[in-house]
Amino acid sequence: MLALIIIVVFVVAFLTAAVAAGVVWLIGLQGLGETAGTNSTALRLAGAEPPLLLREQLLSSISVWQQLLVRFDFVTVLKVRILEAGLKWSVGRVTLTMLLIGSVSAVILLAAEPLPAAGALVASLVAALIPYFYILHRRNKRFQNIEEQFPDALDSLSRALRAGQSFGPGMELVADESPEPLAKEIRRACHEWKLGLNWDSALENFARRAPLLEIRLFVAAVVLHGRFGGNLNQILEDLAKSIRDSIALRGDVRSISAQGRISGTVLTILPIAIAGIMLVTSPVYIGVLFHYPTGKYLIAAALICLVLGHLSIRRIVNIKV
Repeated sequence: MLALIIIVVFVVAFLTAAVAAGVVWLIGLQGLGETAGTNSTALRLAGAEPPLLLREQLLSSISVWQQLLVRFDFVTVLKVRILEAGLKWSVGRVTLTMLLIGSVSAVILLAAEPLPAAGALVASLVAALIPYFYILHRRNKRFQNIEEQFPDALDSLSRALRAGQSFGPGMELVADESPEPLAKEIRRACHEWKLGLNWDSALENFARRAPLLEIRLFVAAVVLHGRFGGNLNQILEDLAKSIRDSIALRGDVRSISAQGRISGTVLTILPIAIAGIMLVTSPVYIGVLFHYPTGKYLIAAALICLVLGHLSIRRIVNIKV
């Protein structure tokens, strides 16, 4: 019975989304001509494919869903986060996955009688955000790898400049020698330079794709050197040394605050684990919380306190260096 309810809810949810997208598409809202997708469509209707460099990445392979997504501002932020995470996902796939997870969670939680409807809806909303949280996790992990690889790249660039290479070939050499994901970003900056951008613009795009303080300092140093001159080799060596010292200091701080983070995680998981064990070993004893109206409010208050306590501990131990 539960499986049938889930299937029915999914069908209704996706049909509703499809009908809404179809209505938006049919009424022909103004402004489509300003998007790159419309330009590509016009070129196709004229019998010519747009050049590869001018093609805009589609938000979704489903045309109706694509035209619906371009109406929302959050799509731009989500697209940037996906690119920063280094994932080859489309915005349409992520949004449909979030809708799918949220629908399944809502059906399962609403079918659970002890849980109130408001709590089920809030929990399903949190479950729907799981793909976005995963994207943020991959983004932070990728930026951490870039930050750790960047000092070695600066040393390689400094040695290439000292050996007589100019800045452009030196960057290409660094892109070939650096590991991923840093190599991909440097290689992209080199490609933009070869396609006609000056190094100031290419490096600013590099800093925009990887918004790290170390990369912004590197870009500022190169731009100032191009305008006023100076010893770029020594600047890059000093910058690499400063970045290594900063990474080492942050590692020491993380080691010192590890006990606080572990304590916060244990204090958050332990009540939930104990409640799960009691549901198995003594369901009658803990069932009082579910069968009385006051118990449901107590459960909601306990969950809110757990979340607030976890966030408070994380904020205390999150020491900025």
